[in-house]
Amino acid sequence: MRQTRPHNVQTRTPACKPEGSIRQSFQDSLVLDHLNLAKSIAARYSAHTHDLDDVRQVAFMGLIKASRGYDESKGVSFPAYAAPTIAGEVKRYLRDHCWVVRPPRTIQDVRRQVLARTEEMTQTLQRTPSPEEVAEDLSLEPCQVREALMAGTSKRPDSLDAPASEGRDGIQGSLSAFGCPTDRLEDVLALRNAIRGLSAEDRHLLYRRYYREETQSTIAEALGMSQMQVSRKLSKILVSLQTQLLDEEAQLQDGTAPE
Repeated sequence: MRQTRPHNVQTRTPACKPEGSIRQSFQDSLVLDHLNLAKSIAARYSAHTHDLDDVRQVAFMGLIKASRGYDESKGVSFPAYAAPTIAGEVKRYLRDHCWVVRPPRTIQDVRRQVLARTEEMTQTLQRTPSPEEVAEDLSLEPCQVREALMAGTSKRPDSLDAPASEGRDGIQGSLSAFGCPTDRLEDVLALRNAIRGLSAEDRHLLYRRYYREETQSTIAEALGMSQMQVSRKLSKILVSLQTQLLDEEAQLQDGTAPE
């Protein structure tokens, strides 16, 4: 006897595509359509001193991260949403991985401000501004600007085999020879004697900053001072030491040094 299919049983239709798969396809299309955005941001931050391929890979990871967090219902275009995310990933990578000798975070932050403002002032003044001009514009001390700029040498230090300037020894030649540990002993002793002449407070400040390598902010908090006060005091101490050592060297050359 022939059986008939009940009227209340529906034929099976192909399953609809899961929402997760649709979302993944949407993300994939966003990434593929905006690869040039990531490449452009990578090139902007690696124009001079960093390997473009490495930075570009980080930018692509930032692009993928942006695609996963993007919500078009909020009315923001994807490039406007993605650009800060990509730039943030690139800057974090450069900050944490591209220093051969990493300076304190505060110096890195000041350096970024100084470089950005220097570029803007160069366009306005039609010349490169002096550290003093940049410091005044950013409400910083000139010594802070110089320290931040000098920190850039920690990213790509000169090779020991780099050719020397005319009439000067190369970097390798300026190093003490093996087996001659006393070559700079006089300089070390002179510096130690100069430091001994400082007040206990100044010696303690030098100890925390250059021996323990504490940041100016950490020292300021521990001593109940502002970071600006610590910076100014350190600059004054270093200038005083430099002046004293130069005066003593001049006296030795002139033969007027005290017996």
